[in-house]
Amino acid sequence: MSAKHSIKEAAMAYQLDRFSNEEQPSMTNEVAPASVAPAHPHPHRGDGKPHSNAEVLKVSTRSRPSAVAGAIAGVIREVGHAEVQSIGAGATNQAIKAVAIARSYLQEEGVDIVCVPSFIDVSIDDEERTAIRLLIKKHGE
Repeated sequence: MSAKHSIKEAAMAYQLDRFSNEEQPSMTNEVAPASVAPAHPHPHRGDGKPHSNAEVLKVSTRSRPSAVAGAIAGVIREVGHAEVQSIGAGATNQAIKAVAIARSYLQEEGVDIVCVPSFIDVSIDDEERTAIRLLIKKHGE
C-alpha cells in the first residue's frame, strides 16, 4: 500500500469521525464494535446478528461517501469484513455509493468485495427502527 493511499484513508477516517459527532448523537458514524447499536432479529429479514468481529459503520444522509469508503476499505484490509448500517433512503444511498468507492480502492490492490444487504432492527433513544445492514466481505469468503 502506498503512503499516498494511507494518508488519504487516514484523512477520510478523520472526516468520518468528525461528521459522526455532528450528525446524529444517538446513532454515531464512528467505527465501533457491533455492540454499540444493539441488533435485534427482524422476522423474515435476515438473522440480525453482526458478523463475528465485524466493525459497524453507521452512515447518515450527510456522510461523505468517500470518507465512509476509506473507512470500509481500512476495515476490510484489517479484519476482512465490515458492516454498514443506514436508516432511510438518503443514508442508504450514501452507504451504497461508499461501497462502490471502497470496491475501487481495494481493486487497486487486487482485492474484490461483495455486499450482502439485509434488514435489521436497531434501538435508537429507546425506539425500535428498521435499518439497512450491508455486510461487506472479501469475495470468496
